[in-house]
Amino acid sequence: MKKLVILFFLGVYALAGFAQEADQIVGIWWNDEKTTKIEVEKQDGKYIGTIVYMIPEKYENGQPPKDDENPDPALRDRSIIGIQILSGFEYDAKKEEWKNGTIYDPKSGKTYDCYSWMENKDVLNLKGFVAGIRMLGRSSEWYRTTL
Repeated sequence: MKKLVILFFLGVYALAGFAQEADQIVGIWWNDEKTTKIEVEKQDGKYIGTIVYMIPEKYENGQPPKDDENPDPALRDRSIIGIQILSGFEYDAKKEEWKNGTIYDPKSGKTYDCYSWMENKDVLNLKGFVAGIRMLGRSSEWYRTTL
């Protein structure tokens, strides 16, 4: 019985460590150009990212840019701020990466498969790719910040 209790607590401890590791991605991040801040949060067990800030120098006529490259004409008039650009990320503890996600590029209006990883707690590496081939893609580094 004593061994069972010890195993139970070790299991709970391991799960807590896994959850903490997975949640390292949560927070506010500057994009690689340091023009936009993205808030990454956990929603329904997966990680998403939403644009929450853009430097005023990128505004057009005093307004944040519009999502004018969106493939859906009905969405082209919406502001870039508030758009969810990351979705569906799941943590893979074995590979120490978030995978099975997508990233939306408002500059092109395209959505790519994406995965991410962290080499330290303040730099988030992302790689968007096409056709399910990780080698065919573009990488980006985001930097932890505050709102």
